[in-house]
Amino acid sequence: MSGAAAVPRRPGGVLVAGVGARRGVPAAEVLELIGAALAAAGRAPAALAGLATVDAKAAEPGLVAAARELGVPLWSFPVAELAAVPVPAPSAAVRAVAGTPSVAEAAALLAAGPGARLVVGKRVSAPAGRPAAATCALAAPAAPNTRDIPAITSGTAGAADMPTAGPAIVIVPSPDAPAPPERLTPRSPSGVARRAAEGGGHRPDSEAPGTKETL
Repeated sequence: MSGAAAVPRRPGGVLVAGVGARRGVPAAEVLELIGAALAAAGRAPAALAGLATVDAKAAEPGLVAAARELGVPLWSFPVAELAAVPVPAPSAAVRAVAGTPSVAEAAALLAAGPGARLVVGKRVSAPAGRPAAATCALAAPAAPNTRDIPAITSGTAGAADMPTAGPAIVIVPSPDAPAPPERLTPRSPSGVARRAAEGGGHRPDSEAPGTKETL
């Protein structure tokens, strides 16, 4: 995003966190969920290479802030690409709202590249006193240095009923931020991603139908 401080890429980042979110999701909720997923995988935050989501959430403030806090880029993918990815926790309810049965798992797998595998399946945030506003899944690329990461393909209870989350670079913390790792194969940003990266923002009234409720 325009005006964001430059951040260095952490050495050794290999995992991608796919994230789905409702409009207005707090960055703290996203960060807590990603932290729990990393803990379930037995990995530290330094293992994270980037976040991934659906194009409609490319400029969601909570996701942008979470990526900035973690010091990693945020990528997004078109709904059609996400819908084509086989996932272990597809949701008919999510398909009806978002046009894809998965956001978090599908985005994580697409961003991690060909041959990627889920390390942590879809998990749902659990804020106190209000509905969940975020989902998360972790994927590892098909690379020799990730063979020691055990596969964990189940999320938290109730995840199958929640909306979840190929590869376009969406937002990087600054124009000087490094490109994705070589094992990731990003394409050019979509229109919404490009506008966000150039500081044009994402107007709520221009969101696709249903994106207010899309995780």
